[in-house]
Amino acid sequence: MTTEVTLTGLALTDVAAAKVAALLAQEGRDDLNLRVAVQPGGCSGLRYQLYFDDRNQEGDVVREFGSVKVIVDKMSDPYLMGATVDFVDTIEKQGFTIDNPNAQGSCACGDSFN
Repeated sequence: MTTEVTLTGLALTDVAAAKVAALLAQEGRDDLNLRVAVQPGGCSGLRYQLYFDDRNQEGDVVREFGSVKVIVDKMSDPYLMGATVDFVDTIEKQGFTIDNPNAQGSCACGDSFN
């Protein structure tokens, strides 16, 4: 199994990295990484998935942000080049957001893009 380690492509802000590290500490697991994927679906054609994963797959791209590892599968990686994962905590919204310059449009709910 080959795993590529790179520092380009998808970025994780310091705030998002701290939130991921805190969530992992709450779980008491040091074997999990944040996986970011692009899957078909949603109103605009593609949607993001963010979840904790303990698996590595052939061709995964791994990026390290402090103690946090972010894994992107080889099919999703081109869609996420230059994208930034952030964590917002405001009165209106709390959660992870993805700012993706590759997205040409998104749906009103903001859960999918094209």
